[in-house]
Amino acid sequence: MEYKDYYQVLGVARDAAQDQIKQAYRKVARKYHPDVSKERDAEAKFKDVIEAYEVLKDPEKRAAYDKFGANWRDGQKFEPPPNWDAGFEFRGAGYTGGDAAGFSDFFESLFGQERTAGTHRQAFRMKGEDQHAKIVINLADAYAGANQTITLTRPEVDDHGHVRTSPHRLHIVIPKGIIEGQRIRLEGQGLPGYGGSPPGDLFLEIAFAEHRFFHAEKRDIHLTLPIAPWEAALGASLTVPTLGGNVQLKIPPGSQGGKKLRLKGKGLSTGRHQGDQIVTLHIVAPEAKTEEQRQLYATMAKMMPFNPRSELGI
Repeated sequence: MEYKDYYQVLGVARDAAQDQIKQAYRKVARKYHPDVSKERDAEAKFKDVIEAYEVLKDPEKRAAYDKFGANWRDGQKFEPPPNWDAGFEFRGAGYTGGDAAGFSDFFESLFGQERTAGTHRQAFRMKGEDQHAKIVINLADAYAGANQTITLTRPEVDDHGHVRTSPHRLHIVIPKGIIEGQRIRLEGQGLPGYGGSPPGDLFLEIAFAEHRFFHAEKRDIHLTLPIAPWEAALGASLTVPTLGGNVQLKIPPGSQGGKKLRLKGKGLSTGRHQGDQIVTLHIVAPEAKTEEQRQLYATMAKMMPFNPRSELGI
């Protein structure tokens, strides 16, 4: 996927005011409109102009896009990092549908599922728009629950038409057992209402920070556990980490690499829903560093003839 420099497409500076963005769009769109332009690639350029304006006209999308900075060049290979949009507030209910039809893969990777609320102000009294943001939390906080202070980025347009960002600090409660993709609703923390109506709500979508050795799949926590060949062959009682602390796990004799063992209730659990920890065994053979150790392996090869590739027919 290639990076698109939307400022270059419209021919404006990165610090251009919103009115300048609109003026540039009208000028360039008129130049490349397929009904007017005689240029061979006018239609493709016109689509690029529409896409660029879709992002830069919207203070929220523009502020999020600007996060990548001016170091990227148009046409460079690009892949957005995981949870790149964490901490940005967007209008509406969040990521619920494909609004990116007809736009590039670059646009879709950033904004393809983002739905902004198209509410028209038809009455003087109107509840404020809901906001949506993604936050990244640690698995330990999801497991046990936590109180946190977070800072979101709220884009705004100043009196001169420039997009500025301001911090939005919030004290939130992370419910015990929350899973990735779930949302926390903060009542009244959205945009202000009109005519005395109440403000909208803020919905925080949960994402998990990368952990050194755990990863979550819905409520289950997965761990790959290295074990020695003799522990697999003879069985063992091993200390295993969980998000709630270390526990003892019995390894059955004759276990093979890839075998999965379950620790009940050691996943992301609430009062009603229970998650487990799934432990996948990974057999690690020690390196033979001395002659005596090499002889031990040779003795094993003679006494325990074994072909692990037999199922492959070789």
